Amino acid sequence: MDPFGCVKNQVDAENMMAFLNGSGWVSASDPETADLIIVNSCGFIDSAKRESINAVLSWKKNYPGKKVLLAGCLARRYKKELTESLPEADILFGSEDLSEIVSAAGSLSPAAVKIPETPEKPETGRRPLLSLPGSAYVKISEGCGNRCSFCAIPLIRGGLKSRGSGDILAECRVLLDRGVRELCLIGQDTASYGRDTAQTPSQSAPADSIERLLAAISGLEGDFWVRLLYLHPDNFPFSILDIMAADRRILPYFDIPLQHGSARILAAMNRRGSAEAYLDLAARIRDRLPGAVLRSTFMTGFPGETDGDFERLLDFQEKIRLDWLGVFDYSREEDTPACSMKEQVPKKISQRRRRIVEERQIPITEKNLDRFVGGTCDVLVEERLEAGTQTGPLYLGRLYCQAPEVDGSAVIVPENGGEDAPRPGTFIRGLVTGRSGFDLTVRKL
Repeated sequence: MDPFGCVKNQVDAENMMAFLNGSGWVSASDPETADLIIVNSCGFIDSAKRESINAVLSWKKNYPGKKVLLAGCLARRYKKELTESLPEADILFGSEDLSEIVSAAGSLSPAAVKIPETPEKPETGRRPLLSLPGSAYVKISEGCGNRCSFCAIPLIRGGLKSRGSGDILAECRVLLDRGVRELCLIGQDTASYGRDTAQTPSQSAPADSIERLLAAISGLEGDFWVRLLYLHPDNFPFSILDIMAADRRILPYFDIPLQHGSARILAAMNRRGSAEAYLDLAARIRDRLPGAVLRSTFMTGFPGETDGDFERLLDFQEKIRLDWLGVFDYSREEDTPACSMKEQVPKKISQRRRRIVEERQIPITEKNLDRFVGGTCDVLVEERLEAGTQTGPLYLGRLYCQAPEVDGSAVIVPENGGEDAPRPGTFIRGLVTGRSGFDLTVRKL
């Protein structure tokens, strides 16, 4: 399995692996021994599309005798076009029903397994995990109903479809029983969770919501983290702040895609907010939770973005002083409203603006990280570095202020020459002794 794109795609890859393993397939660590290579693609923006297509071409070139199955968003969005233009993919799988991966794979290697008439659904939470030890992603919803003018997700995944809270809670229990210590709740917009299942007069139970889901997870026993990702700022549920204040396990880490600081550009993006509203949002979060960490994404080069709009974005960046920031060039996606907008910004200008934002963010993030130096904290240990120091190995992990894959790391130095070495997938208590770039140095206590 070769997964691409977002972590929501990673969860799909894990579930496909579970269905395949349940029907007799065995995951191969070496492609030489594999009968089938699966590329789980991303179709969100141009660069992701190219990466997925290049992966198919590369696998077929290096292993011409192997069957290659292209799954995921790209296969779903462009099945007809890719069937004709990408013969290197032996089959395309873009079904919403991931259990159908069994019959799709079996059609390429019918002798490998016996295809069941009705594939058994794996127990929730028992799928293989592609994350580093101790962490798992829990997808709480599919699709999106916000209809941002630049975004193709509703075209690929459809509107918002929330999972039942009982199913999510059961998955969390199983993952915790397996030793997972960090549950990362994900969806295209986790703030909107449950809004597609609004209560009707005939319902006796309250409708699902992100507040009720967090409260239910808070009722689980054990020492673990809950990290909530991808909260749309226009739908932000302020009541979750009280839940976080009451339960330290629900981390005060906020991943809020703000996108821009110009009211004109935000309106063109079909956003309801403004720089002032988003500054107030950040202030309210920080006031209620002084230890709050804020991550966001900005987009440069949206159609019609002028020098004045860009200056407003830079002013917004300086005022909000985010802990973490990802910056992306606008990608013109067919069939989205923004695709047909006039005044498309040249790519060179968009890229130059992106680099300016990235450079200005460096000192902001570094200064924000300095506040952790000298404090004690819990650290989730993820991996051992064989090339350590003269006195022993080093370990990598994360503090609550660092989300998996996108933020910096904690470099852990064990005491006693490594005699009391931390174990990946577990928590340790540590003292933050310094900062190096975007990484923090921690001494195990």
